[in-house]
Amino acid sequence: MGLLKSKKKTKMADNKEKMEEQANAQNTENIEKENVAEQETKEETQETSEKEEDTVESLGKKLLDVNDKYLRIYSEFENYRKRTNKERLEMIENASEDMIKSLLPVLDDFERALVNMEKSEDELVKQMTEGMTLIYKKFYGILERKGLKPINAKGEMFDENLHEAVTMFPAPNEEDKGKVIDETEKGYYLNNKVIRFSKVVVAQ
Repeated sequence: MGLLKSKKKTKMADNKEKMEEQANAQNTENIEKENVAEQETKEETQETSEKEEDTVESLGKKLLDVNDKYLRIYSEFENYRKRTNKERLEMIENASEDMIKSLLPVLDDFERALVNMEKSEDELVKQMTEGMTLIYKKFYGILERKGLKPINAKGEMFDENLHEAVTMFPAPNEEDKGKVIDETEKGYYLNNKVIRFSKVVVAQ
């Protein structure tokens, strides 16, 4: 009887030990599964994060490319606008330059006629001179408003950028050497550009 009880206790102990081992094994398996699942989740999270970083980097590069293209196009447009404005202004100025240059001989004739008329003692001529002077001033004023102005020549040092020497005379003194002593045809600027050189006599 005692032997049976002992065997029964031993069997129960064995069963208990087996159950504990099975429970431990199950716990270990569950822990391993949890670890694997956790590792997979970490890997998935890392992969997602890397994909997001790649997407952000790709979008950043695209934004820089678009911005660079925009700046180049804007710069090209600004250069085009400035160039066309400059060409338009030059065209307008050149158009008026040609017209004003063609009127300079008329201006010369006006001035010569007035000089001769002022020398006359005839009363009728004097009266005509007043009218001609008014017309001349009106005509010259229109040209002046368009940018015409005379080049100073007489008494100035000869400047090949402004003057054209038609002849030379011996200088009366050392101080006058290289200076303009007479002007045979007046020179003019148009908007600070020389459109006709002064024809001058230079002391040497």
